[in-house]
Amino acid sequence: MNTDLLELYTDYLISAFSYTTATGLSKMTGGAVSHDKITRFLSEQELDSPKLWRLVKPLVRESEDKDSGVLIIDDTIEEKPYTDESELVCWHYDHSKGRNVKGINLLSTLYQVGEVSIPVALELVKKTEWVFNEKKDRWQRKSPRTKNELYRQMLKACQKNRIEFRYVLNDVWYASSENMRCVKEELKKEFIMPLKANRKVALSLEEKKRGEYEQVGSLELEPGTVREVYVEQVEFPLLLVKQVFKNEDGSEGVLYLVSSDVTLDYERLTTIYQRRWKVEEYHKSLKSNAALAKSPTKTIRTQSNHVFAAIYAFVKLERLKLATKTNHFALRSRM
Repeated sequence: MNTDLLELYTDYLISAFSYTTATGLSKMTGGAVSHDKITRFLSEQELDSPKLWRLVKPLVRESEDKDSGVLIIDDTIEEKPYTDESELVCWHYDHSKGRNVKGINLLSTLYQVGEVSIPVALELVKKTEWVFNEKKDRWQRKSPRTKNELYRQMLKACQKNRIEFRYVLNDVWYASSENMRCVKEELKKEFIMPLKANRKVALSLEEKKRGEYEQVGSLELEPGTVREVYVEQVEFPLLLVKQVFKNEDGSEGVLYLVSSDVTLDYERLTTIYQRRWKVEEYHKSLKSNAALAKSPTKTIRTQSNHVFAAIYAFVKLERLKLATKTNHFALRSRM
């Protein structure tokens, strides 16, 4: 990996306010770095998750704390409606919009501790296989690995890298029984994640053994209290809480959270889970401040490497934030 060019390119991503191109960067250097050299940098070597870890490891080691550190896993789709379709730029279901969109689907693992948020692992969903959808009567692309499989793969990589953390946080789309078992039994860590209202739980170990389950949404749960439950296909007990909140439109929303850490009370459990919002801030800054969407690259390799560079540009902004006590948007406004 050419770290000098990576540093130059990521500085360019942070400072650019229009589309980022090899030609544009070459002009900014007064021709000192040629267009062809930048193009080769983006197209020759694959920049992947292990390379990201080597870059961010020093910052993680400076900041990590085994008691307060959390790993947050989530994905985002960078829409590319006008880019040629490929195994990388293709159709994905966007659960925030409730429909399929065309673009790049990025999964990230964010290490959050204190005031710092550091991306420590990434995966791009590549739909390399074709399957026939009988319901829609057409062929469609499919990834050989599900996002839940990628979720577990990234967590295991973080453990192999000896990142100090206590909790794993994610949204409802990653709240599978297999993911719960992976965090608690394989990694020996704790998790907090939401459940859908139709998820079935037993109210005691005896009821679980008898196969007596109820839907979470049908339970009479008092807000502000915790209740021990057992989820199907999960042998250990979980704490369940019900959060009631107001939506922006004035309607009432309900969130059911479960945690494998049965020592938590309601206040502590919900406070820890609030930190999941940091991944939304990360996604927003990637798109607004690190030029994630501003590359006209055409090949899978250059598109993937541009995403990697945008993530590393976020890390550089995070370092600046810690040094200046200024958020990413304010930093960009000064450039």
